[in-house]
Amino acid sequence: MHNKSVAELSRELESGKISSVELTREFLGRLKKEDEQLNSFISITEEQALADAHAADEQRAAGRATPWTGVPFAHKDIFCTNGVATTCGSKMLANFVPPYDATVTANFRKAGAVCLGKTNMDEFAMGSSTESSYFGATTNPWGLSKGEKRVPGGSSGGSAAAVAARLVPAATATDTGGSIRQPAALCGVTGLKPTYGRVSRYGMIAFASSLDQGGTIARSAEDNALMLNVMAGFDPKDSTSIDREVPDYTATLNEPLKGLRIGLPKEYFTGNLSAAMEEQVRSAIREYEKLGATVKEVSLPHADLAIAAYYVIAPAEASANLSRFDGARYGYRCEDPKDLLDMYTRTRAEGFGAEVKRRILVGTYALSAGYFDAYYLKAQKVRRLIQQDFINAFSEVDVLMSPTTPSPAFIQGEKTSDPVTMYLEDVFTIAINLAGVPAMSVPAGFVDGLPVGLQIIGDYFSEARLLNAAHQFQQVTDWHQREPQ
Repeated sequence: MHNKSVAELSRELESGKISSVELTREFLGRLKKEDEQLNSFISITEEQALADAHAADEQRAAGRATPWTGVPFAHKDIFCTNGVATTCGSKMLANFVPPYDATVTANFRKAGAVCLGKTNMDEFAMGSSTESSYFGATTNPWGLSKGEKRVPGGSSGGSAAAVAARLVPAATATDTGGSIRQPAALCGVTGLKPTYGRVSRYGMIAFASSLDQGGTIARSAEDNALMLNVMAGFDPKDSTSIDREVPDYTATLNEPLKGLRIGLPKEYFTGNLSAAMEEQVRSAIREYEKLGATVKEVSLPHADLAIAAYYVIAPAEASANLSRFDGARYGYRCEDPKDLLDMYTRTRAEGFGAEVKRRILVGTYALSAGYFDAYYLKAQKVRRLIQQDFINAFSEVDVLMSPTTPSPAFIQGEKTSDPVTMYLEDVFTIAINLAGVPAMSVPAGFVDGLPVGLQIIGDYFSEARLLNAAHQFQQVTDWHQREPQ
């Protein structure tokens, strides 16, 4: 059963071929056996999962089922879960048990889905490799057969690795600068970052509030559509949530692509990309042409400024958001502080990891008197130029396509000593967050036996079109069905 998609499992449960309890036991058994070498989960909620599975079977028997009733999945450990530890991959929150559910968590609970646990992540979602977690690095299941320990990408590396290894059929994730799409690409699964404001951020621990967005990771576009049907919608508890009707994202998956206009940003097919990676991406785009799409080159002239702008704006927002973690009310507190100042300084010095400290320092500096105009204000002006580039491009084409990452998954430890090299892993994904548009990564081949992702970028609130484009591609290719040995 672990090789079946969410859609297939939902049909099996509906037909009565299998019960949710049986399904949940199978996934829990597989998870406990296989995750030792991956470390994709921070916590496994076995007792709660089995209780939820029993309740789901009763709901189905009573005829009160949704497509998700009884289907196992996992939450990235950034979404608050009532009564279950929510750590954000940090020592600072290692013992934090929220007294409430995030809106995303509540939505899945209401839909009857069975959460098996919380997946590993870069600390406070800051990273591109899931190596900065206080609970240890996550290993990409691809490469293990050769004895290689490769990164799964980040920050949602635990979710991507767990789905790739068939430990869960789907998992929630978040994306601030590529944290859904980059790990989806490196692990050979399908991931979607919706339009900013499409999914509620209430109860999702904040990194950079104007960039963070909850999203989905699963094996297929169809499963991502089923997830987004649960997650999307207006939430009065989130002031950035958009009050806009939510379509049924599965309804348009099978529409033909004839006439789809695809734009290829010339800035994304440059020296940052190896010849082998480019060939895989262009091969995928040729499949779209066979499906009736037309392709033209477009330009995003300010693309080269995206990383510089992002690494001013995101750390600035992080420095403000993370100021609440001071040992006073909840989370980690240093032992035997001499006074209040000692408690603040030692709590933060001991509770945060190196990457989080680096970003807090950069952000605080960028916001400080005398530097605000030179850095933060200028970065926001650049952000507006980047947003306008996308608006201009979508006046010519329906979607943009590009590589998701400049290279396949790299070896663990290879880039941890050089933060700038690590930041460049998100060179193709960051501009999308600055503009707030939706984008997804779809498996599109292999280089040196490792997965390659095709990034599909859409105009605001065009998630249905992206999912349709991805689904049609997955009807004529099988890259998303390949599994690591």
